[in-house]
Amino acid sequence: MHLDPAIDGYARYLSAERGFSVNTVRAYCADLAGLASFAESRGATQVEDLGLELLRDWLWTGTEAGLARATIARRSASARGFTAWLAREGTLPSDPAVRLRSPKAGRTLPRVINRSQMQDLLDRLEAAAQTGEPGAVRNLAIIELLYASGLRVSELVGLDVGDVDLSRLTLRVTGKGGKERVVPFGVPAQAAVVRYLTVARPVLSKAPTGPADAPTAPSGAARNPTALFLGSSRNRLGVRAVYRTVAALLQTMPGTGPAGPHALRHTAATHLLDGGADLRAVQEMLGHASLGTTQIYTHVSAERLQQSYRLAHPRA
Repeated sequence: MHLDPAIDGYARYLSAERGFSVNTVRAYCADLAGLASFAESRGATQVEDLGLELLRDWLWTGTEAGLARATIARRSASARGFTAWLAREGTLPSDPAVRLRSPKAGRTLPRVINRSQMQDLLDRLEAAAQTGEPGAVRNLAIIELLYASGLRVSELVGLDVGDVDLSRLTLRVTGKGGKERVVPFGVPAQAAVVRYLTVARPVLSKAPTGPADAPTAPSGAARNPTALFLGSSRNRLGVRAVYRTVAALLQTMPGTGPAGPHALRHTAATHLLDGGADLRAVQEMLGHASLGTTQIYTHVSAERLQQSYRLAHPRA
């Protein structure tokens, strides 16, 4: 069997049977397409040509090219999942990647915004929202929800109006693997969302569509009538648009590390644990499958405690 149709079949399996998101399936396929290209350069085009030495050479070539350990580890995981599936399906007599090893991904502490910086950011957004400008009102609601609920950006943009329970202060969120969970948010986020729904969303739902040759929705109608957050073209707001908004806001703030929406998720989790929240409750709120993933935030809290101790204690 040729590698390309095998990879397509694996992608369908990940999507239909494992329930992986479109982005996750795309990432697996990108790694496996790289493997197929490398294998072809070695004269291997069939799944039967996949062997342990070929897989090791592929990872080694990536290492020599300067790829990060996390990338090599992800490639290794993609290959192991693929060959294990081929073996289970009977396409291969055995799994050649059983003994495939990869470097452990380096674990770096996530970027966390301290409370005073977060308050300053929210104050600036509130001041901008006071003007009534729809984009500013929407941005305040976005940041409030990201910080209040620790949502992934994909979860945020996937929200529909009906997913928000303003009376119970909860969101119905569809996370990785199509798993649903209920996430709480606070009164400030409630006020920001109510203002957005009252002031900004009706305007954004009737905004001009942009290019004259672009397909248009009926006059005065949103293209995605159920979507909570809308962009200027009346479509559901996209991940990239939210990323650009958050990155621009965090760009001028002190601190190192990525300046995207995930920094607000890290910040929410760390502030919850700093305030005494139970680790398993935070795990459930964030939608982590493993408690070990959530535990990184305990390291963040411990490091901040050590920094405070070194700065404040006379015998530190």
